Amino acid sequence: MYQIGIDVSKKKLDICLLFDGILGKRKTKVIDNDAHSSRELISWLGKQKCRPEDARIVLEATGTYHETLCDQLFEAGIYLSIVNPYRIREFAKGMGILSKNDIVNAYALACFGTLKRPGAWVPPPPEVRELKALLRRRDALLADVLCEQNRLEKAEVTRTPKIVMRSIMKILKTLEKEKKGIEEEIAKHIDKYPGLKKDMDLLTSIKSVGPQLGGNMLMVLRCREFHSAEQVAAYLGAVPVERRSGTSVNSHAHLSKAGPSDIRAKLFLAALTATRFNPHVKALYDRLLAKGKTKMSALGAAMRKLVHLCYGVLKTQQPYDVNYAVSG
Repeated sequence: MYQIGIDVSKKKLDICLLFDGILGKRKTKVIDNDAHSSRELISWLGKQKCRPEDARIVLEATGTYHETLCDQLFEAGIYLSIVNPYRIREFAKGMGILSKNDIVNAYALACFGTLKRPGAWVPPPPEVRELKALLRRRDALLADVLCEQNRLEKAEVTRTPKIVMRSIMKILKTLEKEKKGIEEEIAKHIDKYPGLKKDMDLLTSIKSVGPQLGGNMLMVLRCREFHSAEQVAAYLGAVPVERRSGTSVNSHAHLSKAGPSDIRAKLFLAALTATRFNPHVKALYDRLLAKGKTKMSALGAAMRKLVHLCYGVLKTQQPYDVNYAVSG
C-alpha cells in the first residue's frame, strides 16, 4: 500500500507520496485544485507505479475546498480518509515536525495515515448534503443580519443622514426576509425525507434542543459515522483538556475547541438553557457545582451531556425520556 497525504487549499493541492513508510523514499507534487484534480492525481500516481486500489489517501477537512476532490476520488474507488486538522497539528508536534507549510503538512498527513490507519470516508447521502448547504446559508444570513443590526444601533445614536438609515433598514429587511425563507426551506426539506424528519423529531424531543441545534446535530451525526457519543463530543471540541505535570504545571481543564466553532456555540447556548430545564443536564450541572467545580467547567460537562443525549436518541431511535434515570 502507498500512503499519500494531501494538503488542500483553495487553489492547489500539495501531495506527498510515501513508498516505504515514514523513513522510506517519498515524492511530492503540486497540482491545481479544480474540477480535473482527481484525474491529474490518478495519472501522476500511475507514473509512480501506484495503482488506485493500492492508494491510501489522507487529507484534512478544509471548509469546502476538499469536497469535489473527495467525491471524485470516492467515485474512482480510491480509499481516502478525512481527518481533523487539530489532530494532525498535534500529531506533527509529536513527530518532531515543528515547521508548518503546505508540503510539510502533506508529509505529516501521509505519516499519520501510515501510523494511525484512519477509517475510510464515505460521502453522506444527498439529502444530508443539501441540508448542510441550507444550514450554512442560514448561518451566513444570520451573521449578516446581526452585522446590519449593529450598524443600525450605531446609526440611531449618531447624526446619521436619512438616506443612510433608509439603506440600512432596506438591507436589514431584505436579509431578514431571506433568512426566514431559508428557514422555511430547511423545514420543508426535512419534512420531505421521512428519515430526516424522524431523526429531527427525536432530537427536538430532548428538552432544550430546538430547531437550530437539532438541525446542526442532525447534519453532524448523519454526515459521518461515529461509534460513540465520546467521539461526537471530541469532534465538536467539547471534551476537557488538562495541563498537569508535577507541581509546576497545574492549570484548569478547558474545552479542546477542536471542532466546528459555530456548532459548538449553539451547543453552549443550548446547554445554558438545559441547566435550568433539562432534568438530566440540570442534575449533572448541580452535582458538579456542589463538588466545587467552576461554572464554566460544569457548563462544559452540560454540553457533553447534551451531545450524549443527541447521540443516544438517534442510536436507539427512541424519543427522549425525561424520567429515565435522572441522576446526572
